Amino acid sequence: MKKLSVAVFVVLMVTAFVAVNVWAQQPPAAPAAPGAAQPKKIEKFGEDKRVKEWSAKKWETSTQKYTLRMSDPWGGILFHDIAQHFCDSVKAASGGRLEIKLFTTGAIVPAMEIFEATSKGTLDAFHSWSGYWKGRNEAFVAFASVPYGLDNEGYNIWYYERGGKAMFDELYGRYNLVPFFCGNVGQELGLHSSKKATKLEDFKGMKVRTVGWYMDILTQLGVSVTPLPGPEIYLALERGVIDGCEFSSPAANVPQGYHEITKYVIEPGVHQPSCQFDVVFNKDKWNQLPDDLKAIVEICAKETQLWSNAWQENLNIEALKIIGAKSEFVSMDDATIVEFAKVSFKYLEDLKAKNPDVKKALDSQEEFKKAYAPWREMRKGIAPWPQEDVVKGKLLQ
Repeated sequence: MKKLSVAVFVVLMVTAFVAVNVWAQQPPAAPAAPGAAQPKKIEKFGEDKRVKEWSAKKWETSTQKYTLRMSDPWGGILFHDIAQHFCDSVKAASGGRLEIKLFTTGAIVPAMEIFEATSKGTLDAFHSWSGYWKGRNEAFVAFASVPYGLDNEGYNIWYYERGGKAMFDELYGRYNLVPFFCGNVGQELGLHSSKKATKLEDFKGMKVRTVGWYMDILTQLGVSVTPLPGPEIYLALERGVIDGCEFSSPAANVPQGYHEITKYVIEPGVHQPSCQFDVVFNKDKWNQLPDDLKAIVEICAKETQLWSNAWQENLNIEALKIIGAKSEFVSMDDATIVEFAKVSFKYLEDLKAKNPDVKKALDSQEEFKKAYAPWREMRKGIAPWPQEDVVKGKLLQ
C-alpha cells in the first residue's frame, strides 16, 4: 500500500513538472490590436472620511463605568420614547459601561431650563428640538425645522455630508455643549382648525397657536398668533380662544385630542417639512468619556435618527385614520402655498441680514438644495403608490 502511494505521488510530481515547463515555454500573449476594446480601469469615486480618520486609531475597551443624567422637555409624549430609545441603545452597545439615565420632564429642572442646566453641569445631557433655543440664537431653528426647508432626507445629507454637523457643533459649543442629531419624525401635520381655510385671504383674522419662525410669518399674513405651551392648547381650542393650532406629526397629535374639537385639518404642513431632534451633552462630561464610549454615543445617535423616522411614519398610518374619523382634511390651493412661500422667504432673508449664524446655516442649506436639485428633478417625484393607483396614472408625490 505504501509503495503504491509513493508511485502515485511520483507520477503526480512528474506530471506537474512537465506542465509547468510547457507553460513556461509558451510565447507571451500578443498585445491587443490597436483599436480593440481595453478593460475599464475602475477609479475610486467618493470616500468615507471616517475610514481615514479611524484607520490609525487603536481602540481599547474601557473598563470604567459611567452614569450620566439626562432630561427632556417632552412631558411623556411620543418624543420621550425617542430619547429613551437612544439611552437604551447606548447601554446595550456599551455593555452597561455607559448608562444614561433619562429623568422625566421636570424631575430635576423645568422643561425649558434643560439647556442652561446642562450647560452648567446640573444635568449631563438633554434631548430636545433645538428651535426652543431661538432666544439664545435664532440659528438654532435652522437645525430644527425651517418653513419650506429641508425634509428628512435633506437634513440627513446636509448634516452628515455637507458641513451641517460642524456648524451645529460650533453653535452649541459656545455654550459648553456637544450635540448630535438624534431623531427625526418627518413632516408635521398642518393646522387643526375650527375654520376652513384653503386660500390666503381665509387665514386673515384667524387666531392660531404656533411657535418659532412660523409664528412671525403668520403674523405678517394677518393671523393673530399666540405661542401657547402644549398642555394649554386643547382648552384654548375648546373655549374658542384660538381657532386653530399646529403641534406636531399625526402620531404626536392624536393623544392631544385636537381632532375631537375641530372640524378641519388644513394641509400641507409647509411650516415644518421635517422635525429634527438632537441629544446634547455637557462638554466637560463629554470630554471625560473614553474614545470607545464617545464612538458608541455617536453611532447610537445615528441609529436613533434612522429608527425614529420609520417608527413615527408607521404610527402616522393609524393616526390619520383616527383623525380622519373626526375631522375633514382640506388642502391649501397651489397659489396659496406659493404665496406662503414668498412671505416665508422674505422673512428668512431679513433674519439672515440680522444674524450671521442664521445666514451661514440657511445659505449652506440652500446651496445643498441647489446642488441636489438636478437629481431630485430627474427622479420626477415618482412615488411608491399602490399598484391600482399607478395603473390609473397616479405617479408623483
